Amino acid sequence: MDVSLGGADEVLWVNTVGTRTPGLSVADLSRGMGKLREWMGGAGGDAAGGAGWPGGLRVMNPKMWPGFRRGWQRRFNARSIARAVDGGLGERVAGEERIAITTLPITADLVGRVDVDRWVYYCVDDFSVWPGLDSAVMQTMERELVGKVDEVVAVSGTLQKRIAGMGKDAGLLTHGIDMEHWDVGAGGSDKPDWWPDVKGPIAVFWGLIDRRLEIDWCRALSVELGKRGGSLVLAGPQQDADVAIHGLADTVLPGAVAYEELPGLAGAADVLVMPYIDAAVTRAMQPLKFKEYLATGRPVVVRELPATSGWGDCCDVVGDEGEFVRVCLERAEGGGPGVPVEQGRARERRLGGESWSEKARQFAEVWNGAKNPPMRSAA
Repeated sequence: MDVSLGGADEVLWVNTVGTRTPGLSVADLSRGMGKLREWMGGAGGDAAGGAGWPGGLRVMNPKMWPGFRRGWQRRFNARSIARAVDGGLGERVAGEERIAITTLPITADLVGRVDVDRWVYYCVDDFSVWPGLDSAVMQTMERELVGKVDEVVAVSGTLQKRIAGMGKDAGLLTHGIDMEHWDVGAGGSDKPDWWPDVKGPIAVFWGLIDRRLEIDWCRALSVELGKRGGSLVLAGPQQDADVAIHGLADTVLPGAVAYEELPGLAGAADVLVMPYIDAAVTRAMQPLKFKEYLATGRPVVVRELPATSGWGDCCDVVGDEGEFVRVCLERAEGGGPGVPVEQGRARERRLGGESWSEKARQFAEVWNGAKNPPMRSAA
């Protein structure tokens, strides 16, 4: 959730916790301790600045209970977050307009409690089908949130239809990218210390490692890459991932990788892959990494999903495990045409209007209260 003040010149970014029930795993305990340190260190209720952040941006971490299933949990979180946010906003200045933008259904109880003028729900995923999250809570709170906010914007047509089923129209605004950041060419940059020291082809995926990954596809690809002296790299933090992922042969799991390092990984990879499962959670999403992949100029192989099915002119879109492995190997080994000239031209043409500055311009039309913003049609 963030609150824009005075036409988005000032932004208060509010970090929240999720609704996945914490367990006794090392990862959950580590995250819990991290949150406690944030709260005890003074960043809980007070807006704090950070080195390297844009001017006008403040970040806060209000104290929260990690759950919304019980009535008392929702009441506690609503009071705690609203009190912290209002404190961070401070006194109004003359002519100031405050617009709250939220991406999470768990903010449903804040509408009407926080001193803002308008609410926008930026729907980026169907969290009710996310692995490990409290589906019933997410469905209930999202429906409540949609009924309260002034505007809804969705990142995919699937999510638009979901919102329509709740009785509200949603604009469509797909994710953007920083084209200059991803312009890695063919040479790439310095490889990290953990990069596999192999002579064969290397396939790379980056993003959250969880149960949305098709483990059988990953296993089949890693086996074939290993036979050729290569490796599969799955870069990113793990969250409730299938334990079988740790048993994949010829697979490197480096954990989280800094955003600044990702173009280097792309430049050193032979093919970039997106082996997601075909399920409700993946049919609803519009993964940002997909456009990032395309912007690197590297060969890209993805599963056919609503977010990728219309991009067959820019990359290889496949429908089954056998085709996935075969096409990945062809692209990685150079046995195929690499990135065909036609794909390169299509990428340049289609990504031309996908910059974050263009997306921000379109989103500003929602902030400014436009009645019929251009995002009402497919982007």
